[in-house]
Formats: sequence, C-alpha cells, structure tokens
Amino acid sequence: MKKRTVALLSGGISSEREVSLNSGNQVFEALDKEKYNIVRYDPKTDLQRLVVDAEKIDVALIILHGPYGEDGTVQGLLDLLGIPYQGSGVLGSAVAMNKTLAKYLYQQAGLPVPPFVVVDRNTVYKSVDIVAQLGLPVVVKPVEGGSSVGMSIVKSENDLTAAIEKALAYDASVLLEAYIDGVELTAGVIGNDITEALPLIEIVPNQDHEFFDYEAKYVAGLTQEICPARVDPDTSRQAQDYARKAHQALACRGYSRTDMILKDGELLVLETNTIPGMTATSLFPQAAKAAGMSFSQLLDRLIDLGIENRRQSGNIE
Repeated sequence: MKKRTVALLSGGISSEREVSLNSGNQVFEALDKEKYNIVRYDPKTDLQRLVVDAEKIDVALIILHGPYGEDGTVQGLLDLLGIPYQGSGVLGSAVAMNKTLAKYLYQQAGLPVPPFVVVDRNTVYKSVDIVAQLGLPVVVKPVEGGSSVGMSIVKSENDLTAAIEKALAYDASVLLEAYIDGVELTAGVIGNDITEALPLIEIVPNQDHEFFDYEAKYVAGLTQEICPARVDPDTSRQAQDYARKAHQALACRGYSRTDMILKDGELLVLETNTIPGMTATSLFPQAAKAAGMSFSQLLDRLIDLGIENRRQSGNIE
C-alpha cells in the first residue's frame, strides 16, 4: 500500500503555542511510519512552504490550539489548497471557538447551560448588576480561547473588574458564567455523519487548583482523570447524548470533546473543543484508549475520517 503524505501542523501563533508543539511532537512519534510520510509545518514560519507543497500532501493533521488554528482559519486555507484534514471545517471550528455563539446553539438544541453574561470593551456594566444576575462565584474567561488561558473564578464583587480586564487581554469579548460547584466531566465524540461517544472522563483537580486551569491541565500529577467516570449509568448515557447533540449543534466533524458539570443530578454543558489535546495522556486519547483504541489507532481513525469528510463534500477524487 502506498504511503500517505501527512502534513503535521503544530506550533502557530496563539498563546497555546507551546502546548501545540508538545502535542505535535507526541503525534509525530505515535504516527505509524510504515503508513505515512510525515512532513512537519509550523504555521508561524512555514505557511508558504505548505502552499508550495500542497499538491504532494494527501492529508493534514491540525494539532493547533486557540486562534489561528482552532477557529477555522487554517481549515479555510487547507480547503483552498484542496488538502483534507481531521476534524471540523471552517463553520464548526469558528462556531465552537466562540463560546457565546456556542451557548446560543446549545440552548437552541435543548442543551442546558449555566446562566451567563457577555461583555466587551464598549459594554457599560456594573459589577453589582452582574453579581445580582449570576451570583458568586463567577467564572470569567475570554469568549475565544482555550486551555483556560485568561480565565478566573471571582469570589468577590470587588475583584470582577480586574478579572474582566485580564480576560480582555486575550480577546475582545468576555464570557461571565455562573460558577457551578459540581463534578467536572468531559465526553469525547468521534465520527462524521455517524458518531460514537467515548467513555466519560471525570476530572478532579488537586486541592491547590479551584478548576481545571492551564497548570492543572499540563503539569503531570496535578489532576486526577478517572475513566470511566464515577457516575451512574443513566448519567453517563445522558452525558454522552449531550456530547453528541453538542457535536451536531455546532456542525462539528470528525471528533470533538464537550465539557460538562454535574450538580445535584443535573448536567450542564460548558463548552466544546474541536481540537482536543493530542498527547498520549490527554483526555480524548485517554477516552479512546478506554474504548479500545491506541493513540496510533486513534490518529489513523482521525485521518480516515478527514479524508472521508472531504470525499463526502465532493471536493476530492
């Protein structure tokens, strides 16, 4: 069988560049060299080379996070170049990246979400009014971004403005959301038209971390990740159903991971990640492993789904 030429994209120019480079290194190691010729590209420096090489590339693996990688930007370039890629296209990537639009689409699909407010630099707001609407604590985070960069949990009305300014350093708009003190869960979905929900994962940050922040995500040993999650079968099935509905509501393709919170038996949807972390110990690969897929097999599946999606669009022979 002829080897496929895979363009492995990692790095980029977002605040999550280092995470992306680390993920790209691990993906490179896990890819089957008997099946693939792998050429690496860093969008920060190699876009021109990618364009020149396009005709020789069979498929791309986008291992980028945050703006200019996960928001549909690179996906649009690859569409123009005729290169299939894993995961969601321009629409699904852009919508899922914008947490505000995603909330509205969740609600339209009948998915429950925590109460929220959105502000930007032109919004005239009073902290007392936001607290009256959302209560305390309040979760403050950039509307577009990932890895919990720029995120805060505000426990005092007096700290709200500083937290908003912190988030505005990373984006033009900020999402303020009622803090729900519950069990953190995440559910992966894989597939295009026919989707499969992977085993549920429970996330337990250690006592030094109030939430699954950047450090808790990427420093080994700071977070306990339990798969399958310690919830009853009905809750697990409902969470998986919510993840599939979120995947469909946001026009996702290939794969996604939806984060939720469980409080007093009620599940609330938080956000959907269209390019989940891709190290061997990241959440999505952990769930795939629990479903019987090794990291290498998962990458094979994502590549096949990307090519399938391109064929279904009528833009590949």
